[in-house]
Amino acid sequence: RKIDGRALEELFADPEIAIKISLFPKRLGVDAIIMFQDILTPLTPMGAGFHFDPGPVLEKPLRTFSQVKALRAVDPEIHLQTVAQILKGLNAELKGELPVLGFAGSPMSLAFFLIAGNSPNRKIEEVLAFVEEQPAITQALLELLTTMTVDYLNYQIASGADAVQLFESFADVIPLELYKKYVQPTHEKIFSALIPTTPSILFTKESPYLDLMLKSGASVLSVGSCIDLGQAKKMAPEMIFQGNVDKKILADGTKEEITQAVRKCFEQSGRKNHILNLNHGLLERTPFENVQHFVDVAKELGRVE
Repeated sequence: RKIDGRALEELFADPEIAIKISLFPKRLGVDAIIMFQDILTPLTPMGAGFHFDPGPVLEKPLRTFSQVKALRAVDPEIHLQTVAQILKGLNAELKGELPVLGFAGSPMSLAFFLIAGNSPNRKIEEVLAFVEEQPAITQALLELLTTMTVDYLNYQIASGADAVQLFESFADVIPLELYKKYVQPTHEKIFSALIPTTPSILFTKESPYLDLMLKSGASVLSVGSCIDLGQAKKMAPEMIFQGNVDKKILADGTKEEITQAVRKCFEQSGRKNHILNLNHGLLERTPFENVQHFVDVAKELGRVE
């Protein structure tokens, strides 16, 4: 979609407007600000830039070994300076009032977009079939993307991100064997290579593989509503969990139902080592007043006497 006649990729590349958009949620009373950016941003300097029409579109989907070899290495200090400008600008605006979060798409999530050539949601079977049938191409692509992601996230940390999150956006459709073979190794490589003094969050969309997530090396696990937080806390009492109110409740539920969902989430987590959040991003139809109610109730019920 376009805002003021400008395509999304133009907004992501404009630090001034990206800072303004990043700060919009502050009026809700949230506890942190996440930078306005897209997980596809670092693919442009690699030579695989997406434009939005209205969703992401790649001129030529990646299907050959020669296309993988043609991808360029990324130096964030040269190619992704706008991201640093956004993070530094946010910190200057906030003056320590709220922490600023950075993020990146996981190597497999980026690979899915590259293979599909657009949003993979309607091509999941096709993309998974390619991954199964082309292990050499898949492995080479993931190695490139893993190196890039480590450099990109560390660059965000050096530029002022107080925490960084890795999005495994299609974890809910990746079979266990493929997850173990391709996804898990990228998580472990990335989190072991990040600057250790900065908290790192692993988001896996509605993934049931909690045992693997716990081995990732992330300091926080953002889990879907398929995970019972009470059981998760028993498995890993010292782990910090993020989540996991179902986004559909905010979209379609009453204020009372939202309150009950937040209360249940706190009961499961024990309100310890827990960051209240949704299981995934907001649905487009979500009423603004429901989002505000979610934040207000979270603050009210989340107080620890």
